[in-house]
Amino acid sequence: MNAIPQAIPEVMLLEPQVHGDERGFFFESFNQHRFEEMVGAPIAFVQDSHSRSARNVLRGLHYQIRNPQGKLVRVITGSVFDVAVDLRRSSSTFGRWVGNVLSAGNKRQMWIPPGFAHGFLALSDMAEFVYKSTDYYFPEHERCIAWNDPQLGIPWPLDGLPLLSARDQHGNPFASAEIYD
Repeated sequence: MNAIPQAIPEVMLLEPQVHGDERGFFFESFNQHRFEEMVGAPIAFVQDSHSRSARNVLRGLHYQIRNPQGKLVRVITGSVFDVAVDLRRSSSTFGRWVGNVLSAGNKRQMWIPPGFAHGFLALSDMAEFVYKSTDYYFPEHERCIAWNDPQLGIPWPLDGLPLLSARDQHGNPFASAEIYD
């Protein structure tokens, strides 16, 4: 597994070594020891989640103000544009974002550490998204920042208008969002 440097150093784009031939392919999608070497800290995952989204479904930008979650995310069907926004006030990259295309084809994963908001846009007709989390989901602590906040200026590669949940339609502006110290 190779780590591809990002504009926000704590966010990592991970690219596996894929072994393939006419029969198909094989790759190691997770190795605890190697992952901890790359991120430079012990990480314990406690929950795996799986979602399926149609084209132009935009989920996010979500985070938990208490029990913040680190997420190791990947796509197993289709493709998404995946985004992490730094919400750590004390960080030199506070308010900046990183985005990457993750797909079943490129098999890349993104590590989003605690302290970040996360969202993604389904680019394919259908996208299946799986991720490991470092803390459990607590809906009472979940917060949402508006996906189209002009202060963040994320250029989502939309094909028309996004399909949003009721919660995501009412995301808070970044300027008034609860953040981490």
